[in-house]
Amino acid sequence: MFVLVLGASGFIGFPAAQALVRAGHTVYGQTRSEQKATQFAKEEIIPIICAPDSDGWYDILAKLDVVIDAVGGMAVHEISQAIYKRTSDAAARLRPAGAPKLSYIYTSGAWVHGDSRTEIFSDTAPLTPQAFVAWRPSDEQLVVTDTVLNGIVLRPATLYGRSGSLFESLFKGAKEGKAVWPGKPGQRLSLIHCDDLADLYVRLAEKAHVVGGLTFDAANGISESTDAILERLVHVSGATAYEYKEPTNLFENAVASSVILRPYLARSLLGWTPKKIGLMDGLEVYYKACVAA
Repeated sequence: MFVLVLGASGFIGFPAAQALVRAGHTVYGQTRSEQKATQFAKEEIIPIICAPDSDGWYDILAKLDVVIDAVGGMAVHEISQAIYKRTSDAAARLRPAGAPKLSYIYTSGAWVHGDSRTEIFSDTAPLTPQAFVAWRPSDEQLVVTDTVLNGIVLRPATLYGRSGSLFESLFKGAKEGKAVWPGKPGQRLSLIHCDDLADLYVRLAEKAHVVGGLTFDAANGISESTDAILERLVHVSGATAYEYKEPTNLFENAVASSVILRPYLARSLLGWTPKKIGLMDGLEVYYKACVAA
């Protein structure tokens, strides 16, 4: 296959691009950075230097099989909307007559399920999104109902591994003496390692024309206690203490939420099973990896 990863230098996009290369596919990686482009070339990822919501990659659109939107950042709403709309319009104009639909994998997130310390959510549960991502459900529906693109939605749980993702600031604070996390005791986190998520992107890309129009949650089989993680982190890092703080914005409110996921579609339709050790059990390794990065 020919696959383009938009946001290929990010915490989600880079492992996904690497996994697709290992799976034998021709992978293009979008980046704004010349330095990242050099890194891509070393990884056998073909670099494309442009903004993700520009037409800088349209010269390969006609031959692509899959586009993966893995763009992140605080302006992700506006950028992802622009990427989707422009890609759908361009595919209608530039794809050869009679060509299969271009498969489009949109990266959403588990915060669309809301906040509950007791309720268990599956891929097909009704959504009550956190305010920080209140716009995501409507964007998801645009993708999976598009008549030009073969749309698929992927909702990762809270990510861990490598450079740490949301845990980076927590680990940095622990290294400096105190681990601080927004929210209150009793939080439950559904988690997914970035490598396991990358494996799911490969499976979705390869089976895209079988699972088009579906939405997949991505999470380990069990949730984890934030209290236990923080206690373990103090021991691993040598920090003097940990504490919770009151959230100060919508983003921190989302970070402080509890989402307990029991996904089933990826397992039943794609044979996907997370393989990496959980955050709590592997915390010493993950903490050191993040500090090193």
